[in-house]
Amino acid sequence: MIKPLTPLPPIREVIARHGLSASKALGQNFLLDEQLLDRIAAVPGDLKGRDVLEVGPGPGGLTRALLRAGAKVTAIEMDPRCLPALAELDAAFPNQLRVIQGNAMAIDPARLFFGPYSVVANLPYNVGTALFTGWLGGEAWPPQWQSLTLMFQQEVAQRIVAEPGTGAYGRLAILAQWRARAKLAMKVHRSAFTPPPKVMSAIVHVTPVPAPPGISARMLERVTEAAFGQRRKMLRQSMKGLPGALDALATLGIDETRRAETLSVYEFTAIARLLTPQG
Repeated sequence: MIKPLTPLPPIREVIARHGLSASKALGQNFLLDEQLLDRIAAVPGDLKGRDVLEVGPGPGGLTRALLRAGAKVTAIEMDPRCLPALAELDAAFPNQLRVIQGNAMAIDPARLFFGPYSVVANLPYNVGTALFTGWLGGEAWPPQWQSLTLMFQQEVAQRIVAEPGTGAYGRLAILAQWRARAKLAMKVHRSAFTPPPKVMSAIVHVTPVPAPPGISARMLERVTEAAFGQRRKMLRQSMKGLPGALDALATLGIDETRRAETLSVYEFTAIARLLTPQG
């Protein structure tokens, strides 16, 4: 654990001194419990000397926990009101923090890091899922990131780790699980935030694994878009608009009267493999 050069005041005091309030428009909810923040920073393992990307640091609660853990943090913050509070952390942990003001949706992390990095973030609720699917997408694999440790609304977190046959199982689960391991690392009560959100939250930890061969990520996206686009309908109806899909079901011996939520991740990747042009 690395100690700051100067003692840090409680986050609540920092928020009050800078006149900060969580912006609903930016999907902000501030975490103040330092012990909880240290636990979150510990989820990805030893961060000493490692590059970490944080999106939406706000007043810097999680940021200071990551800095205490020894991480070299690149924080992307859209809200200019939060920059003075983050500057104080830069002074307390010299050469460990880089703050970029901007929209994380428009910034390519590959331009920020020369080597591997981890993502640890209490994601703004309004862009969290879009950022997550962006990190998981694309044909290049393994990705530059080594792990994703992300705060979501609990409902979204459950969709990411869901198993076939459950109500939460859908496209998000397949995207997260076909070439990565996703687990629910910890739940976070709504009372831990300021202001408290209306729903519970949870931390999801995702690590990449080797991708199954012969599968285009875009084709898998198209297969799941078709299958879950009409979730309540049988596969023969929901997938008939995707060229070759019904033939692929027949080849694989998948009953076309089944519904999308009953298919395993393996079955979806098998369909995508048959529909991916080879060679």
